[in-house]
Amino acid sequence: MENTKHESTPHATPASGGVLDKWFKLSAHGTSVKTELVAGLTTFITMAYIIFVNPNIMAASGMDAGAVFVATCIGAAIATLFMGLYANWPVGLAPGMGLNAFFAFTVVGEMGYSWEIALGAVFWSGVIFTAMSFWKIREWVLDAIPESLRYAMTAGVGLFLGLIGLKTAGIVVPSQATMVTLGDFTQPSAWLAAVCFLTIAVLAHRKIFGAVLIGVIGVTLIGLSMGIVEYNGVFAMPPSIAPTFMKLDIMGALDVGMITVILSFLFVNMFDTAGTLMGVAERAHLRRPDGSIEGLKKSLKADSASSVIGTFVGCPPVTSYVESAAGVAAGGRTGLTAITIAALFLLSMFLAPLAGMIPAYATAGALLYVAFAMMSSLAKIEWDDYTEMAPAALTALMMPLTFSIANGIAIGFVSYAVLKLATGQANKVSIGVYVLSVVFIAKFVYM
Repeated sequence: MENTKHESTPHATPASGGVLDKWFKLSAHGTSVKTELVAGLTTFITMAYIIFVNPNIMAASGMDAGAVFVATCIGAAIATLFMGLYANWPVGLAPGMGLNAFFAFTVVGEMGYSWEIALGAVFWSGVIFTAMSFWKIREWVLDAIPESLRYAMTAGVGLFLGLIGLKTAGIVVPSQATMVTLGDFTQPSAWLAAVCFLTIAVLAHRKIFGAVLIGVIGVTLIGLSMGIVEYNGVFAMPPSIAPTFMKLDIMGALDVGMITVILSFLFVNMFDTAGTLMGVAERAHLRRPDGSIEGLKKSLKADSASSVIGTFVGCPPVTSYVESAAGVAAGGRTGLTAITIAALFLLSMFLAPLAGMIPAYATAGALLYVAFAMMSSLAKIEWDDYTEMAPAALTALMMPLTFSIANGIAIGFVSYAVLKLATGQANKVSIGVYVLSVVFIAKFVYM
């Protein structure tokens, strides 16, 4: 995700009176309608790249790119609207990066399931996540999973995205002698993907919001000037969503082999969501004097329920975006910021021709930037303790090397449990880790 940071928050003149003030509690949060609208626009610009990147990724599963484009806009709009109206939080939601790649390239591409069944798996993971958000099961699971494995999951998804980005750009190609090798940089796709990534990285370092979007559009324009991108216009009526609408196969996803897929969608989404929402809450000053966070339970419910809703239009897991921190830095404090983001996603449906022009190498550049941002979580792992470090490293490494987030998580859990048992630290491992390790071992043996 784009890691946009700002040193200060613009001063906002508190609102007074009016329907919006009463509904969103603008005065209580020291903000105004104008500030919230600007914050919403800021967040949207930093995360708008997803409306161009997600259709390219999901098309690899056989889904109709035009329908996925519309589904991305609608799914993001509904989820963000729900977050704003129900939880009153300044958070934008959209299909999750990493999970969409796992959906398209692993569940459908490698495991051979249809995208309809994969959507069914997303549905069940969302149902479980939503149920957990209403009881203390969510807290139990979050506490049961070792921190080192949580960080490793995020980093592993980053490595997985990085490999996909490099492969898509032709920077890394197959080799019979060494499995993989360096591609041909004389090909436009390779060096343009590199230009896209470097552009995004430089802009992000300079704290220019919308860095990913600028990089993707900029490289697309270069391709257009070279004659390798065909101009199709910018605005048009949205494509039909019929090819993906209500096409999920809920019962087909109940296959035993889908257990680890559902758990993978669940765990990655849950930990990513928890980390993002906690971070945004701190920046938005939503922590109460007693340490509790205002509206956290509602925001978790809104996030988890959004993944269920998104499957009906054809979205991979919908999750809260860390880019929301950019809007918070611009002064966003309430759900009015989220409502603004949702409205902009709906308006984006009329940009279908532009979305259709985005080449794969531009998507690859964006994937590489997001991948490296996610890999920064490796720094939080306790590298001095081998029983923590080794399982975390295995989790992260096995995701790209087996081309599966599910395999990485499974191997990480099993190795963690075995190392702790073998070193006399069995009491440091939760019952949940042992139970899941047994499930994963059974998966490797019988499936």
